[in-house]
Amino acid sequence: MSDATERPAVDADADAWADACAEDLEAEKARRRAQYGQPTGSASEELRRLLDVVADKVSGIQSSLPGMAAQSAVQQLVDQAKAAVEPVIERNPQIFDHLAAAGGELLAAYRSAVEGHERRWTQEPRTAKDAQDPRDDGPGPSEHIDLD
Repeated sequence: MSDATERPAVDADADAWADACAEDLEAEKARRRAQYGQPTGSASEELRRLLDVVADKVSGIQSSLPGMAAQSAVQQLVDQAKAAVEPVIERNPQIFDHLAAAGGELLAAYRSAVEGHERRWTQEPRTAKDAQDPRDDGPGPSEHIDLD
């Protein structure tokens, strides 16, 4: 066999596979968006959305507060909270992803600990014999031996 028959021609687009994969990925993303709606963003984007929703709700509540001073105090509090959080989100958006992951791990650890305790609490009560340490090589149950 010659070298020309063993190797395919290099005339084909070298990035054809990558282009096809990218097209398939975009089609799959579009299908999922159509089926499930817009996916959630990163943790920092979600925090921004939460702040916006809380600010809107507080603004709605402040209209029911009597007096201009109370309304302005509530608005100032909301503005200060947003001003404090926004620079942190801008500088370090990945921090919130890490915090969300750490929170999930803590929740899983807590859930595991609680399930273990619940399992022990709901088991049948142990008898005195079961309560003995199995590593204890001491005498077993007392037995009376008559030497007379």
